[in-house]
Amino acid sequence: MTLGSQLAWDDTVLPFQLDASDIRGRVARLDGVLNGILKQHDYPPQVEALVAEMALLTALIGQTIKLRWKLSLQVQSKGAVRMIATDYYGPEKEGDIARIRAYASYDADRLTDETPFDQVGEGYFAIMIDQGQGMQPYQGITPLEGGSLSTCAEAYFAQSEQLPTRFQLSFGKSQEPGVAEHWRAGGVMLQHMPKASPLMAKAEGTGELVAATDLLDGDASDDWDRVNILLDTVEELELIGPQLAPSDLLLRLFHEETPRVFDTQPVRFGCTCSEDRVRQSLSIYSARDIATMTTDEGRVTADCQFCGAHYDLDPKTVGFEAETTASE
Repeated sequence: MTLGSQLAWDDTVLPFQLDASDIRGRVARLDGVLNGILKQHDYPPQVEALVAEMALLTALIGQTIKLRWKLSLQVQSKGAVRMIATDYYGPEKEGDIARIRAYASYDADRLTDETPFDQVGEGYFAIMIDQGQGMQPYQGITPLEGGSLSTCAEAYFAQSEQLPTRFQLSFGKSQEPGVAEHWRAGGVMLQHMPKASPLMAKAEGTGELVAATDLLDGDASDDWDRVNILLDTVEELELIGPQLAPSDLLLRLFHEETPRVFDTQPVRFGCTCSEDRVRQSLSIYSARDIATMTTDEGRVTADCQFCGAHYDLDPKTVGFEAETTASE
């Protein structure tokens, strides 16, 4: 297998459906996207692992949102890693790429040798969807519990959406012969198709943590258990690739279920920051406020946490007074 054919399914999300079991899912492979995210920062290994997991979850969940919508995942905690933020920008039109960006904020002196998830401590995991101008954004949160960010995401879908959900993820630095060390990640997301059932109606609005198994009964529960047992047989290298194509992985895992695949969604690293956006964010400040932000060199500077872009502006050209002058 050539490197070119391997790259054909890197940085993609493949949607699929198991019709007999009423289960839908996605297979994601991230390569250049993850390198694009992590090369902007010199994160310690524990933080890199958390950002990699968060980016993979974002790709898997984000593929379900509509065109031009924005999905954001966020971790806020009292631990050494104070915040992780990711954004997924849906394609502008059918066939276009989706874009992902991510960054983390942390206290280096508080990091420990424990697991990456131990670095976040008490806090919450949030999912936010922005449907565009004029629409009310949606936000749902769940506690940081369960030992991993993927477990938090599963709890969110069970509690807030009443959708049994399962993630199986793998990520790390690849050391393939003849290829420079780089990050790779892969994962599978399973989700039982929504149904109007008494169990779901009972769970909705209780405010209690709901396990996925509590949302299903009868044949649906048996189907969910069987498919999850099959997913448990997946190996880390099968998830990450690059030797095994996502479609071949699905046939290996679920051949008795006859998986039905849909069009692949390509994803790339992409940031939406710009000088215009920086100027817009500063337009709420008066000249006096801008003066407090001005450096000793007489400039107003700003850095994008996501991509590292640096903006250097003349203080006379920013703030709402500058906006007013420019419009006269």
